[in-house]
Amino acid sequence: MGHHNTWFDLIPGFSELHIPWWITMMVFTICILVVVAILAKMVGHFDEKKLFPDEGFSLRNILEVIIEGLLSFIKSILGEKGVLYFPLLGTLFIFIFTANILGLIPGFLPPTSHIIVNLGCSLVVFVYYNYLGFKLNGTAYLKHFMGPVIWLAPLMVVVEVIGHSVRPASLALRLFGNINGDHMLVGTIGHLVPLGATIPFLFLGLFVSFLQAFIFTLLTMVYISMSTAHDH
Repeated sequence: MGHHNTWFDLIPGFSELHIPWWITMMVFTICILVVVAILAKMVGHFDEKKLFPDEGFSLRNILEVIIEGLLSFIKSILGEKGVLYFPLLGTLFIFIFTANILGLIPGFLPPTSHIIVNLGCSLVVFVYYNYLGFKLNGTAYLKHFMGPVIWLAPLMVVVEVIGHSVRPASLALRLFGNINGDHMLVGTIGHLVPLGATIPFLFLGLFVSFLQAFIFTLLTMVYISMSTAHDH
């Protein structure tokens, strides 16, 4: 992809560093989440008043709704053991969703519209669920690649290895295609029509941003569920 202008290019000397835009936006996304995490730690510090929800609209209430919603969703798929995988799954969803919606803000770009960022997330998922498979099932995890009957094992091993190998690429390309396409659509519409007319497309972009983060997280949970099952 060619050069992309962002607000960071207005910083004196920044463009001379020749930092790829997707790295800049990825680091910016991480910085946002770190700041929010620090604020969450501050507002969540133990206090008798914190035993009850804040009145009205507050950062604490927003974060609690997000965390409780994510945790409930994960438990609905993985059961109570889903709590063990919440740190990765929650981080993936929040990072991808935050990265996605940056593309809806003029002057910013979604880092998830670059294949390398998505592939990095996908490889983390690939390593993680295979690690869990070996950790919880030992060498019995390899039986998952052999199929239900022994005489089909040579063929099933090839099929399963190929299937597992393409999962990172599949996750990365799905996210890349949808976010890149949505960003291009919103950007094109924004140049062709008045500002107010783009509002419906911004809501569409917000929905796509959520949906793609949701799908990525859901597929990750499916992979974890399959790798940690004890009936291989």
